[in-house]
Order: sequence, then structure tokens, then C-alpha cells
Amino acid sequence: MNDENEQPAALNPEELRHLKVTEPKKWAAGMPAVAAALKDIFEETGATRGAGALFTMNQKGGFDCPSCAWPDPDDDRSPLAEYCENGAKALAEEATTKKLTPEFFAQNSITDLARLDDMEIGKKGRIAQPMYLPKGGTHYLPITWHDAFRKIGDKLNALASPNEAAFYTSGRTSNEASFIYQLFVREYGTNNLPDCSNMCHESSGVALGETIGIGKGTVTLNDFYSADVIIIMGQNPGTNHPRMLTALEKAKKKGSKIIAINPLHEAGLMAFKNPQTVKGVMGFSTQLADLYLQVQINGDMALLKALEKLLYDAEQQEPGKVFDREFIANTTVGYDEFIDRVKNFNVDALCAAAGVPVEQVRQAAEMIKHKSKIIICWAMGITQHKNGVETIKEILNLVLLKGSIGKAGAGLCPVRGHSNVQGNRTMLIWDKPKKKQLDRLKEVFGFTPPYEPGYDVVEAIKAMHEGKLKVFFAMGGNFLSATPDTAFTARAMRKLEMNVQVSTKLNRSHLVHGLEALILPTLSRSDKDIVNGEDQFISCENSMGVVQSSKGILEPISKELLNETQIICELAKATLSNRTVIDWDKYANSYDAVRDAIAQVIPGFENYNQRIRLPGGFYLPNGPREGKYESAKFKDKAPFSITQLTVKQMADNEYMMTTIRSHDQFNTTIYGLHDRYRGIHNERRVIFMNPQDITEAGFSAGDQVDLFNHYDGIERVARLFIIVPYDIPKRNTATYYPEGNVLVPINSVDDKSNCPTSKLVFIKIRKHQG
Repeated sequence: MNDENEQPAALNPEELRHLKVTEPKKWAAGMPAVAAALKDIFEETGATRGAGALFTMNQKGGFDCPSCAWPDPDDDRSPLAEYCENGAKALAEEATTKKLTPEFFAQNSITDLARLDDMEIGKKGRIAQPMYLPKGGTHYLPITWHDAFRKIGDKLNALASPNEAAFYTSGRTSNEASFIYQLFVREYGTNNLPDCSNMCHESSGVALGETIGIGKGTVTLNDFYSADVIIIMGQNPGTNHPRMLTALEKAKKKGSKIIAINPLHEAGLMAFKNPQTVKGVMGFSTQLADLYLQVQINGDMALLKALEKLLYDAEQQEPGKVFDREFIANTTVGYDEFIDRVKNFNVDALCAAAGVPVEQVRQAAEMIKHKSKIIICWAMGITQHKNGVETIKEILNLVLLKGSIGKAGAGLCPVRGHSNVQGNRTMLIWDKPKKKQLDRLKEVFGFTPPYEPGYDVVEAIKAMHEGKLKVFFAMGGNFLSATPDTAFTARAMRKLEMNVQVSTKLNRSHLVHGLEALILPTLSRSDKDIVNGEDQFISCENSMGVVQSSKGILEPISKELLNETQIICELAKATLSNRTVIDWDKYANSYDAVRDAIAQVIPGFENYNQRIRLPGGFYLPNGPREGKYESAKFKDKAPFSITQLTVKQMADNEYMMTTIRSHDQFNTTIYGLHDRYRGIHNERRVIFMNPQDITEAGFSAGDQVDLFNHYDGIERVARLFIIVPYDIPKRNTATYYPEGNVLVPINSVDDKSNCPTSKLVFIKIRKHQG
């Protein structure tokens, strides 16, 4: 259903397929993962093209997987398959031989394409040439690169202020392109650089930046192999970071214990069948979670506080044997005030708030009581809450009590989603840069950058609505489908004078547009990038701060594609013309020149061009790994934080909803319709509910329902979903995104990071009226 009359649909069609439900899996991967991966590769690329790329992906000297940011091993890598099922599917998507020519766009209007669901749109193929949608147009038309850059440059120069434009970045953009992108945007005159971090791990960056002085994790992959306990919170590695399963299996073999904390029982947290081992091929699995704590949605803060109280009580019985007293005295501040609060915690009440039996929480406390080599991992199940920043600070509190940071086998591990989203921020893609970063740009390049903060994602959407933003430029991604409050965002984007998407494939953001729209097609991660007759390489940063090279090997599907750095440099020339102080041609023609510039501006990138050519790349500096902490308030000390526990009381007919990925998608890219780990086949419009809740509400499995809420007095509705009984706590529900994003209110955000609360939305459910 269109959210506005006579406009292309902003939401997926309200149509059901033929849902088949099977028993959820209790293990992940195995030979079904191999079969699913190869099926997609062969269908999209053919055996020769696809297989050659698979054996190069994530190898030293090869190209970086376009999917998640899980690190590659420092030492030898599997010659058989240093990739996972979802990595293979991501490769199949971008390495497809299907391409969209001007004839395709002439035959398919925007409205016709919008009637398709997101999977069908994405499966059409790679965009083969620049396309332009004129004011009042119904079809995209071919345009030359020269004319495209001229149109965009003229529009940017016609704005009353550079702050009337915003420049978005997705996680796939390389270090080199990210650096050049922010350089152009800041010479143009704005810090309006929203990025996908604003919607996922911004809470991690804020919480860790305020406490330990660096908004990144503190562990390496090798730390997993010497950890005593690994705690995985709000993360589903089997679907979102499948290569993590291999690391967890290796950790288990070396004696690690694993505690899983999640509202849903997920196959990838329970057991792993490694298809690269004889045991895995034969169907034998490795148990992963030694203890599974099924918290209710956003019960993590209460659970952490309960653990702290149990450990405090144990410390009173065994002074100095539970808490690391020496570490606390030498390395932390604020312990006395913090522990005075802990003394008064009520374990029974906290466990009730968490939704976890007291006996299980006591078991978890026993597992970590005498251990200090503890790693805590988390993802969006922690960050995308109103108290995301506070919960991450509570994670740090637990780590500080145990002295579990700054040593081998211990530390903090926010697991990033997209393959270079962490590198984007390192390269200064940030709407609120630090003064010293901007000062360094000014010193090196000779222009004065803007110092006032720019718009993040939520602020940018609101600014579009208010008419403050006229132009929106997106370097990759599917902004509309990724953001909260889909209908609200669509109305905002339709108020733009121009939106521009640098893309490899078609998505719904190309179909919901301003007065004018352009699509600029670019090379993918696996494509050969030839500049001046020479094969080039880019670089990326993974979740653990390793920067390594990435060199594509496939012939591009079109000769009309430019790499991202070339696109930015040509746009900079068309926009800034003779008022620029930067030699954009130099950077368009040489990644080495870009890396030399990065080395002058970004700490840790000294001798970049030499070090990036080392097999496996290099680690960036990470103070907390070495016991060094430097937050804004403290020097060489890590503070304990005082956090508040809030528990919302729901109405009798109200439920908590979290948005999740299916196993057949990566972010907003839908590979297929089979979430086989959860037993869902040929459908995405489902809501997972506790069986007792279904009965008590007068529903039945298979009922068709509408989901709705009234946040801020506005009714938001997600229509036509099928009820599926599932092992999930009472009054908790789950839906896939982007289908559920329409229910996430634009004003429901973390109080400090402004990250949308996509993992906790309060909803009501009613029978669907056809």
C-alpha cells in the first residue's frame, strides 16, 4: 500500500506468499550452508566467475568480503573457504552477470518497480550506467557522467548554504573513498555527514568514547582463543556474523565457556556444524553456549546489575578473589560510589526485570566468579535501545570489576555489522568531529573546515521534513529501508529538491525521491579497479582494528562504472571549480596519493602505503589493549558509571517488539525468503509470538494480523503479518526489518547517541481486515 496517493510505494507490498513453518534448528551452518551458498553463486554468476571469486575473498592479497566486519585470521587462512554462507550470498549479489541498461529503465516505470518487494527489486541486476530522473519524470533516463556531475554541482552551488545538503555513507565504502568524501564535504562547507553507524553502533562509540577514550572494541581475534569465558549479548552470530562461529568453536576446544544472552533461542548460539571439518560434514556439531540466558527484550541492564550484586556478595566471602582489587585501585575511578549502589541491589527483583530465573543468573555468576579472562561481545540487541549507551557502560562496569581489559583473552567486543563501517568513522565520516581532527585537516590541506556539528541520520530526516535540507547524497546503502519510521522518512525524502545515490544495484531508495534524482553506478568490492591501466587496491578496517588491502578480481559488468573515489573527485571538481585548494585529479588517479594524505591526517596510519602492502595488513593503535585510557574527563583511568534501571509498564494488550534479520538477508539486502534456522520458509511478513500470548489474546497460529502503535499520538501500522508461535519470552515479539521499521518512531532514540530504538518498540496487535 502506498503511504501517499500517486506516489511509488515506500513500503514492501502487503502481499503474502505461501508460508511454510518447520521446526527451528538447534545448530547452525553444516552442509546446508554450503549448498545454499553455492546455489546463489552459480545462479547469479556462473560456476567459473563465482568460484574464482570465492577462493579469493578474505584471502591475503584478495578482496574483503562485502558482508560483515568479522576479522580474518592473522595467521594462515583456510585455502578452502575463508568465507561463510552469507558472505557467498553477498558476493553473488554484487558479482551477478545481470545488468540494468537504459532499455530496462525505459520499460519499467518507478511506480511499477515500487510494486515489487525488496528482494525482487534487488534481484534485477547491477546498474550499468548513470541514470537521471527529471522533475515530473516517471522513468529514469540515461545521462552522461559529465552531465550528471554538472547537474549535481550546479544544484549544490545554488543552495543558500552548504548546510542545506547532507552526505550519507554506508558501511561498504573503502577507507580511501571515505577520506576523500569527507574531505570534499568539508571543503564544500558542512559537517552534515550522517552514516549507518548512527543507526547501529553509535551507542557503542558514545559509551566507550566517554569512558575508555576510544569508541571501538579492545580485543583481537586471538584473544578469543585464550579467553576463559565469552559472553555474547544481543547478538546472533549464526546469521549476522557466521564466521564468528569458527572462532567460537576454536575457543571452546581451548577450554572457553560461553554464556549466551538473547531473547530468542538462536541456532548460531547453541551449536555449530563446521562444514570445513570431517566431523561437521558428517553432521556432528560443537555445542557453543554452556549457559543460555533468555532475557526479555531490553532485560540486559537488569541482568548485568544482578550479576554485579552476586559477585559483590561473593567478594565479601572471599576478599580479593572475585574482584581484581589491584586493577580497580590502579586503573579505575569512581569505584566507591559505584559499589555503594551495588550493595543495595535486590537480586530477585533484578532477575524478575531481566526475565531470567535467579538460579540461572547465579550459575552465570559462578562461571565468571574466579575468572578474569572474560570477553563480552554485543551488537544491535544492546545498542538500539533508549538506554543503549547506559547498558554498554554497565557492561564496562562488570569488566572493570573483574580487571578483564588490557590483557590477553579479555576485553570488550562490539561486533560491527558492515565490512568497513568502523573504517568510515576512522576516516572522519562523522557529523560531530573533534576540533583537533578539523584542525589537522586545516593544517594539511589549507582550507578552513566548518566546526559546527552537522546532522546525524535522525536529525537529517527531520531536517528534510522541515525544508532545511534540499539535497541528499548517499554514498551506498538503502537509506529509506534502513532508517526508522519508514513512512515518515519517505515523506521527508519526497520534499527534497534532489537526491543522489551512488549504488551498485537497484533498491527502494531509488524509487522514493525528490524533485530530481540521480543514480551513479560504481564498482563493487569484487570488481577489478583499473586506473591508468593498472590494477588498484583499496583498504578496509574490520571490527578489531585491523586495516588490510582489498583487491577485486572480476571483470566489471559495464565499462560505464567509476570507482567511488573517482566519483567524489569529479563531483568535487564540478562543484568547487576554481575555488578548491585540493588537487582532485591527483587523488582520482592514485589510491597511493590518497593513502599518503591519510597518513598525514589520521593517527596510526603512518607509512600507510608501506604497511598496507604487508600480508594481512596492520593493527591500529588501541590504548585500552595496552592498559591506557584517555576519556574526556580522565587521564589513564577508566571510570565506573552510575546507570539507572528503568522498566516500562505495559498495558494489558501491549507487547514489546524487536526487529531482526532473517538468515536470508544482510541489512536491507534480501537474498531469499528462507529463514531456515527459525523454520520460516517462503515468507517474511511474520510476527514471532510466545504461544501462551497467542492463546491469551484470542489469536491462533497462522492468523493474519496488523501491528500498530500510537507513539507521540501518531498511529503507525504494519499491515498483514502472520502469527508464528516461537520460543520467545511472554509479551515479547519479533519481526523482520525492513518490514517492521514502519513501527519504529522517529523520536524514539537513545538519549545520548540518538540511535533509533529498533530493538524495542511497543506495539498492539489486531486481526487484519482484508
